[in-house]
Amino acid sequence: MVVRHQQIDFASGALVFPGGKVDSQDADPALIDYLDGPSEDTATRSIQVAGIRETFEECGILLARDRTTSQLISGERLRKLTGYRESLHSGEITLKGFLEREQLHFACDQLEYFANWVTPEFKRRRFDTHFFLARTPDDHFAEHDGMESVDSVWITPKQALADAQSGKRLVLFPTICNLDRIGRYSSLDEAMADTRRSEVIAVSPWIEKREDGNYLRISDKAGYQITEEKIVRPL
Repeated sequence: MVVRHQQIDFASGALVFPGGKVDSQDADPALIDYLDGPSEDTATRSIQVAGIRETFEECGILLARDRTTSQLISGERLRKLTGYRESLHSGEITLKGFLEREQLHFACDQLEYFANWVTPEFKRRRFDTHFFLARTPDDHFAEHDGMESVDSVWITPKQALADAQSGKRLVLFPTICNLDRIGRYSSLDEAMADTRRSEVIAVSPWIEKREDGNYLRISDKAGYQITEEKIVRPL
């Protein structure tokens, strides 16, 4: 997980999963020849591409295969590609240009669609956020970019939740819910298999007013054990 920069206007200082937003180039039909196992749905495909690209830009892990060998790239090859993180982020090189130059395919088939959260209607800024599970190659070294994220950490769901409860780390409600859900599994294989069988239901929280204050709530049918959080700070 990574820690968001304090000066970013959304989730500043929070412990979050690596990711970002879909760019127009992520939906470029010309990318199809550089994707392994992409969704047939154009919108979903662009989200898969954005997820892999943003993870590379933000924390340096790249789910990609060498076009010649069809093998996931090694940590040694990844280290040689690190300079592209800033080039892609700044727009100095296009995504297609990067994949073509380095003869890479994005490994969309390594992603398992895990969750979909939509910002509540009462919020001024709204996001349609998609979460994926993926197995990180063993020799890929993750490191925050120093711009959007200022720290990075390999952490178990249990420890992240404990840090949130103790106040050591700021963790937002959607992240807490997904950490708790991931933490129910005994292994990544179990999590991936269950995710593959499950239907993803869009989750959009709402405010529920009670005598002791306001609560952020989600549907009991969404598949989460944590379904509410008391609001103790302005939304």
